[in-house]
Amino acid sequence: MSKLPIVVLISGGGTNLQAIIDAARDGLPVDIRAVISNQPDAYGLQRAKKAGIPTAVLDHRDFDSREAFDQGLAALIDSFQPGLVLLAGFMRILTPAFVRHYQGRMLNIHPSLLPKFQGLHTHQRALDAAEKEHGASIHFVTEELDGGPIIIQARVPVLPGDDAEKLAARVLEKEHIIYPLAVRWIAEGRLSLNGAGQVVFDNQALATPLDLDQVTP
Repeated sequence: MSKLPIVVLISGGGTNLQAIIDAARDGLPVDIRAVISNQPDAYGLQRAKKAGIPTAVLDHRDFDSREAFDQGLAALIDSFQPGLVLLAGFMRILTPAFVRHYQGRMLNIHPSLLPKFQGLHTHQRALDAAEKEHGASIHFVTEELDGGPIIIQARVPVLPGDDAEKLAARVLEKEHIIYPLAVRWIAEGRLSLNGAGQVVFDNQALATPLDLDQVTP
């Protein structure tokens, strides 16, 4: 099987990037063409360099507008000719034109059971809302922040005595499972987004997101 060329965008530590790198080393059929960050000191860049993956920094503070940054970012991404773009802790709100350019070719991971808790501070918000379960979601990126069609979710219980840090750690373990899994399905031709904006998995449009506990990897 030919490998799917991907580019990963990060802003921070890059633990989900590391999960993809590790999965690629273990047979995930992807070619990580580049890791790009808007933060020059993002630790994820060191992870990429250690794995021999090309890196690039495009600092948003060097641009006069969000639109100008996104145009520069798209040009940089496209220079690596990816079939798929992964947002892995990329802390930028993307412009509609940028999102449309990668329609159906860009995924994001979000630390909540979307559509609950879009945006930031999801773990504390889940605790404040006295949720019984929490988790993570992989979705196609659309113009609505954290609002694109959801592919797969993984759930964890909210336990007595949890704080945001403990809950985040439990969710992160699941993130590191479901992101490589979704990428594998795309690389294998099993997963796509159709013209109606529906997630298609094994030739069937999904009425509800896949659940990690109910799928066979």
